[in-house]
Amino acid sequence: MQDNATEVTAAGIARLAGVGRAAVSNWRRRHADFPKPVGGTETSPAFALAEVESWLRHQGKLAEVPLRERVWQQLVGHPEGPATALVHAGCVLLLIHDRPTVWLELGAVSDERLAARLPATLEQVIAPRFGVARKRGVHTSPAARAVHTASAVQGIHSPTDVRGVHTPPGARAESTVNEAVGVNTSETVNTPTGVHASHPAPGVHTAPTTPRVHSSASVHTNPAAPAVHSPPATPSVHTGPTTASVYTHPAVHTPTGPALLPSVPLLRGVAELAAEMGARQAYEFLVGRHLDANPRQYTLTPAELARLMGDLAGPARTVLDPACGTGALLRAVPVRGAREVERDDSERELYGQDSAPELAALTALRLALQGRSVVRTAVGDTLRSDAYPGLRADVVLCHPPFNERNWGHDELAYDARWEYGFPARNESELAWVQHALARLRDGGTAVLLMPPAAASRRSGRRIRADLLRRGALRAVIALPVGAAPPYNIPLHLWVLRRPDKAPAQPEVLLADTGSAAEHTGRGGLDWEALSTAVLDAWRPFERAGTAVERPGVARSVPVIELLDDDVDLAPARHLPPPAAGDGEHLSDVRERLGETLRLTADLTPPAPAGPTDEQPGRWPLITIGELARGGALVMRTGGNGGHARVPVLTDHDVLAGTAPSGSLPESDEEAVRVEAGDVVVPVLGGGSVARVVDEVTAGAVLGRSLVLLRPDPAALDPWFLAGFLRGTANNRQASSYASTATRLDVRRLQLPRLPLDEQRRYGARFRALAEFEEALRQAGRLGGQLVRGMYDGLTDGTVAPD
Repeated sequence: MQDNATEVTAAGIARLAGVGRAAVSNWRRRHADFPKPVGGTETSPAFALAEVESWLRHQGKLAEVPLRERVWQQLVGHPEGPATALVHAGCVLLLIHDRPTVWLELGAVSDERLAARLPATLEQVIAPRFGVARKRGVHTSPAARAVHTASAVQGIHSPTDVRGVHTPPGARAESTVNEAVGVNTSETVNTPTGVHASHPAPGVHTAPTTPRVHSSASVHTNPAAPAVHSPPATPSVHTGPTTASVYTHPAVHTPTGPALLPSVPLLRGVAELAAEMGARQAYEFLVGRHLDANPRQYTLTPAELARLMGDLAGPARTVLDPACGTGALLRAVPVRGAREVERDDSERELYGQDSAPELAALTALRLALQGRSVVRTAVGDTLRSDAYPGLRADVVLCHPPFNERNWGHDELAYDARWEYGFPARNESELAWVQHALARLRDGGTAVLLMPPAAASRRSGRRIRADLLRRGALRAVIALPVGAAPPYNIPLHLWVLRRPDKAPAQPEVLLADTGSAAEHTGRGGLDWEALSTAVLDAWRPFERAGTAVERPGVARSVPVIELLDDDVDLAPARHLPPPAAGDGEHLSDVRERLGETLRLTADLTPPAPAGPTDEQPGRWPLITIGELARGGALVMRTGGNGGHARVPVLTDHDVLAGTAPSGSLPESDEEAVRVEAGDVVVPVLGGGSVARVVDEVTAGAVLGRSLVLLRPDPAALDPWFLAGFLRGTANNRQASSYASTATRLDVRRLQLPRLPLDEQRRYGARFRALAEFEEALRQAGRLGGQLVRGMYDGLTDGTVAPD
């Protein structure tokens, strides 16, 4: 198989060569030998990666394609799409991770022989990790089992594929290859108790005709693949009225030889990448970059929120995410503080289900590469076709899809999971709540991310009331705006516990952390402060069943107070107001404001003096691009990934003069770290802004839409550089305009050619202006805080009007 099968777009060529897309367009026009398009469209052509790489190297524009970029281009150019490529790559990385010497032997053969030999070898790794596909009582060889397999992401199944099939209560990880034994169970349905029947009856939920997508990442796609399920973990026989065998189907299939053949160049590159950075890290890099490249296709659960939800749930041996998406919540489980559980990771059991086949497969592979836990993921609509009806987990973590009207209301009217009431058509979230409770052992804990409307809609008041009366709902915690998508509303966390006994005097914790974690930038939260505020409220309540009241933050409310006509659980409506307007606090703010205003007066620039010798227009000028080519400075652009806990300097931070506040998708991609003396420039928005990095900001990661300029101290003064970059005329001539945005071409910005001593004279003045600007910002913030506090104090009675 030739590498020419991998295609690359013009944008990909630009990334390979480290140039802009305009340069690629110029090459196509000016060089007759530039590779011809092999696919794509007239406006967005695709080229053979190998031909492009050869041409770039021949032209001296590329010494060697970086390994990461080459593998990424092979993945996005895969003929079956990047999702299929990720599954194939994950299977091989799991083989490399578990049996590295086996891959060394396989990699030495030709592409065709490698594709033919891989399925049987992969089966020996995939079967023990994700369940052996076979019919109970029928023994099949690995070759026979491999006959049916195709990539799960493509949803390719034989006519005898299992649809809507479930294991009985207590069953654990074994599965069947239906094609190998010729069994057709497409008409089988599942009752709430795990009994199988050939026709639906009251209380029976069937597999959906068109699967709906839900996931912890709230991924909205429209998979056409049938609902297939992996089982829980130990084989057992359970017979219903009309069927004597149980059939199951794991989410990760062993790809066939023909399916693997187009992937062989990618798989060889992935193996090289694994040798360079490790199998798990290589897969996280590829998956993270894929998710980041498709932001509209995937709505992800932030890693910090996943960790917080795991901390609220506590240590667990068996964990379920019934809407697993990309596995953010399940992946957060091993990094929690349960030392007695983490000592033996192989004892963990992680279960997931998702309607999107590619997400169920990716989650399974990511979890398997992360540790030795038992991993079971299933494909299917969880509410209509639960893959684990007999599972009783220690913990259920879930980020369900919000506001779904087509969740199965008509089909599931008599489902046994609705212990607390049948959810209304517009109460899909309460259906997920009850599903989570139904899959918990007695005393087990569930943590769900919920929209705020679920706490107060009248259509759900009876279910909320029953959850309170029976002690199932333990806490409702309001998060700040921007904690998770959709970022424009303050979502809630619901902490639930399957009651093992009714509480004598039930109380529920209501908490509002909106003011606990200050927004430090656009989309950025102080997650450390937020997690501390949530856990400080929850842990005392968890131990004692009650907690000390904290005005404006948390209150342990007797259930009887909430059982009115509305059963409104919105925390803000039941918390006493914070003492924001007390005299002592406001006096302190007023004093700080006075000091800042005095500082502002001291920093006010003196009256401007006119030009002395040369007029500015007569200065010889040089562009930033010329300075970069001459080595006077280094240019870097913001990255697309980095380590999750490293603060990121965003373009909003630069514009607002605030501390680093952002985050980037977690990956092992090398991030760009800023250093003291660097100059950072936003490229979007049309503002003339440049920021010199100080010692406090140094070490942060450079965010998107930012360009870093690192001047040589022997040639350029950083404050001189930043000051002249802020000139309005300078920015205007270097900007380009689209219909909705303005973009700055930093390379076209200009500086006067001045000796270093003269640069420092200007730099000192620019630095003084920056200090004055920061004092004005601080005065504005304190003034706003004082005004807000006075309004609050006067309206809540803590401040007298005279």
